Amino acid sequence: MSNLRQQLNDSLKTALKAREELAVSTIRLILAALKDRDIAARSKGKDDGILDSDIYQLLNTMIRQRRDSIKLYETGGRQDLADREKKEITVIERFLPPQIEGDDMVQAVKSVIIEIDAKSIKDMGRTMNALKEQYVGQMDFSKASGVVRDSLKTE
Repeated sequence: MSNLRQQLNDSLKTALKAREELAVSTIRLILAALKDRDIAARSKGKDDGILDSDIYQLLNTMIRQRRDSIKLYETGGRQDLADREKKEITVIERFLPPQIEGDDMVQAVKSVIIEIDAKSIKDMGRTMNALKEQYVGQMDFSKASGVVRDSLKTE
């Protein structure tokens, strides 16, 4: 069992003992999504399930979904539901490494572009793959792709 999987299971036990309802439900959602991905991976011949890098991607996707929901709830005047989503994001973020954002993300993108000698927008795929390898779980790659696109246009 990977370290991240063990951390999720241990956190669930701790949350159950502490009677933290929100943490328990959120971690159970993570574990259920993880189990679904593991089952899908087994059908593709990966008997060990998905890798930690895929788990980080799953967690980032869950955070992005909650941020989208927050916008909708706030627009609809349901601040109570928006607040719950924000609390769920806090629980999910416990399992992610520190996130690279803003100027640090721009610097990371530029260093990867220099490292792989990317010259034009045609190199965007190579650049994104290199970022995903080097910064697993550390950045929102949907935001990073915009930074890569802008950086390659000016190169």
